[in-house]
Amino acid sequence: MQSTTGSGLPETDLDQPRALHPLVFLPDGEDVVVGRADIDEYVVLPADGAALVRHLADGLTPRQAADRYAEEFGETVDIADFLSTLAELGFLAAPGESTPPPAAPAPVRWQWLGRAVFSLPAWLCYAAVLAACVIEMVRVPELAPRNHHLFFTGYFTVIELTLFLGQFPLLLIHEGFHTLAGRRLGLRSRLGIGHRMMYLVLETSMDGLVAVPRRKRYLPILAGMVADVLVIAVLTLAADATRSPGGAFPLVGRLCLALAYATLLRLVWQFFLHLRTDLYVLATTLLGCVDLHTAARGTLRNATRRWTRRPAEDPELWHPTDRKVARWYAWLMAGGYTLTAVSFVLVVLPVGLTFVLGVLRRYNGHGSAAGLIDSTVLVVLNAAQLIAVGWLAHRNRRRASTAGAKPVSVG
Repeated sequence: MQSTTGSGLPETDLDQPRALHPLVFLPDGEDVVVGRADIDEYVVLPADGAALVRHLADGLTPRQAADRYAEEFGETVDIADFLSTLAELGFLAAPGESTPPPAAPAPVRWQWLGRAVFSLPAWLCYAAVLAACVIEMVRVPELAPRNHHLFFTGYFTVIELTLFLGQFPLLLIHEGFHTLAGRRLGLRSRLGIGHRMMYLVLETSMDGLVAVPRRKRYLPILAGMVADVLVIAVLTLAADATRSPGGAFPLVGRLCLALAYATLLRLVWQFFLHLRTDLYVLATTLLGCVDLHTAARGTLRNATRRWTRRPAEDPELWHPTDRKVARWYAWLMAGGYTLTAVSFVLVVLPVGLTFVLGVLRRYNGHGSAAGLIDSTVLVVLNAAQLIAVGWLAHRNRRRASTAGAKPVSVG
């Protein structure tokens, strides 16, 4: 009977070289990004783990690679378990599977457009548009963002539906800039549709971004915010172009200002650093973090627990870089919570009160029949949304309860 290792791998396999698919190795601070460019599968490994993968890729047998690792780093490694992990990642070729040499990168569609959108002439145009917007806001103060811009019409239902549906093409521009910035680098970035609870959202996938030098990742990360700033500027200038000699804005101009303000609110949302926004991704990339969100939240919880004299979480569970950065980033995260509260007080609460008081005023007989119908439709739409959210939460709790009640098998 053939003996096996603890991972179920035959002992004799440890003395046979194992073929690996062509891999890329990119130093990234203290770690190394290792992956397959052909399938956009990457993993961040410590330097010693990447060295072990290199030994295997160079043709050493697993046992030889483990011995070399022990010589270099003074530690032993469960090489059979390590091989199983490589197989799960798709890095290890199956027995008999051919591993052709790395092929030249396939051309990426729309790469030319990505280069054009982020070329020097394009940046000069963007700067000119932004400068013109700022100048017009100073010259015509009514163009500056204000809460009342959202109320471009007296019909509340039209406001809610228009702002909701109008954000989709603007979100497409936001994510499109992310996608084109990735394609500019030759990445197979793609735009898709996902969901957050009951809402459909657009999202960009750039799996290969971790395999490019860090300094080249910043533009793809920030490209969506660049698009938002440009959308705000263009919509504001469009509203200004419709302004009458007397200073009044027609419906089209008021609609442009409403969409511009809604886009500004979405841009402000990127500064909610307690969420995984574009600026959070930028921070983790710039600082070389792995899971800064978890470490920063844990740091805040530990601070609270020290004040309440409760046991704290073990910081050793976090990546060393995350642990170091979280000491000060946690307070930026707390600032994100503060900004959320300020936004609620300055924007969400006043706008919500305007809707509520307007509806109540109409129901008290201070409005037309059309206004009463408009208010009723608005109430029904928002009630349906709240009911849907409640139903989803109840369903998720039931599923979690069912999953937790499964029988446990013991040996």
